[in-house]
Amino acid sequence: MAVPKERVVLAPAQVHGATTPAHDAILTPQALAFLAGLHRQFDARRLDLLAARDARQARYDAGELPDFRADTVAIREGHWTVAPIPAALRDRRVEITGPVERKMIINALNSGAKVFMADFEDSSAPTFANQIDGQINLRDAVSGSIEYTSPEGKHYRVNGNPAVLIVRPRGWHLPERHITVDGEPMAGALVDFGLYAFHNAQALQSRDRGPYFYLPKLQAMEEAALWDDVMAAAEAALDLPPDCMKATVLIETLPAVFQMHEILHALRGRVVGLNCGRWDYIFSYLKTFRSHRDRLLPDRSQVLMTVPFLKSYSELLIQTCHRRGAFAMGGMAAQIPIKGDEAANDAALAKVRADKLREVQAGHDGTWVAHPALVPVAQEVFDKYMPSPNQLNVARNDVKVCRDQLIAPCSGTITRAGFDNNVEVALRYTASWLDGQGCVPIHHLMEDAATAEIARSQIWQWLHRGPLEFTDHAPIDFALFDHALVKHTHRLVESNSPLAHRAEQAAALLRQLTHADELGDFLTLAAYAQID
Repeated sequence: MAVPKERVVLAPAQVHGATTPAHDAILTPQALAFLAGLHRQFDARRLDLLAARDARQARYDAGELPDFRADTVAIREGHWTVAPIPAALRDRRVEITGPVERKMIINALNSGAKVFMADFEDSSAPTFANQIDGQINLRDAVSGSIEYTSPEGKHYRVNGNPAVLIVRPRGWHLPERHITVDGEPMAGALVDFGLYAFHNAQALQSRDRGPYFYLPKLQAMEEAALWDDVMAAAEAALDLPPDCMKATVLIETLPAVFQMHEILHALRGRVVGLNCGRWDYIFSYLKTFRSHRDRLLPDRSQVLMTVPFLKSYSELLIQTCHRRGAFAMGGMAAQIPIKGDEAANDAALAKVRADKLREVQAGHDGTWVAHPALVPVAQEVFDKYMPSPNQLNVARNDVKVCRDQLIAPCSGTITRAGFDNNVEVALRYTASWLDGQGCVPIHHLMEDAATAEIARSQIWQWLHRGPLEFTDHAPIDFALFDHALVKHTHRLVESNSPLAHRAEQAAALLRQLTHADELGDFLTLAAYAQID
């Protein structure tokens, strides 16, 4: 017998991970019902868009080159602008990024930066405990009650005038297997967004510090349109004003740079700006051209923002954003302070200053740092060269960028030191990630998933698209990789590092990914099955 529609009660999302009593305040029946609604309404569309990514990559593997879309000329050439930007987001000269750990959230909010991007993505390892603890921490940050006392007894609390909070959920590709709906795992993006919005959006909206989000790893305007529809549905379900949820989109994939106008247009009621996600963008260049031997990149240290394809990308982003009334945010400085070596520290800070000077003089409206100590460095540069809250008046009509400039090969060399550093960074970061840490200082750089992806994908490409050789004419081959991996694994095992117990596990995963015939889409997808 058919059940009348009005009597059907759909089940809420189901939780499968281990939880604590504190998690119950986040994973309430009402919140789980809200998540289930998002999944049922939008997940099939998400999966279709992921399949479209695979089809697009298959065409690139067959020799096609990325290009501007023929069917969206009217959007690119049309006269339109994005919606007015809220007062709380009109000055974003320095933004700090970091994971959703309690102490780091407090330090970031107190850092003096205008904005703190709380990150459920590249700088977080998505153990279920990390994700739900992060939601607790952000709930407390929004309510103003967040505090932390370290094991040594040091107490942390938020001071006056904290940074504006923006949350970055996971990308569309990442699952959250600990929460299912109708037997299907949810998208990590919908879990992160949904729980944060459910518990905080109304409180933020009432204080004119609305629910704000950074959206990662989009490849096409249809993916942006999906986010727009998800947010519109959430606003309706939570009784919020339309378009109160604001979004800044990271342009960090090569396909997306050809659709920047289109992405802004798809989100034009709520988008605030675009950001140069430089590290993921380099990773995307490597992945998109994984089969193109003529577009191999040299050592990571030589792939600076001044090389042609990156310079063209960042300047086109500024021009595009300002034409539409949106902000053009600069990229993250990965440097961190170096204690005990004044000369090395001065050199690191000089690199940060030079990078921020390039950004502000190019017309960016703000920039990113990964460490609180770098906020004054970046702010000094932007205060001096950007006396107004932003640079929307800088049109950059001088920028003339074509398809070939955006995909131009990069000159440079592959060195033994660069190869060895890639193996070490990929191994140590993977070990950290498997141990629940998503951002790790290695050799005075703050490495996250994006930089680790560059390291492991470069290794794969150099080995599979050869034969190649170093500057001393020695061949780059699998024997060299296996030797370097064993060397660094032994060093990590024999070290006093708390990561020593993860060394062999990380090495096995890295060996598998590197020897595979196909470049794996994401290191984090392969590693996710091995964390709780």
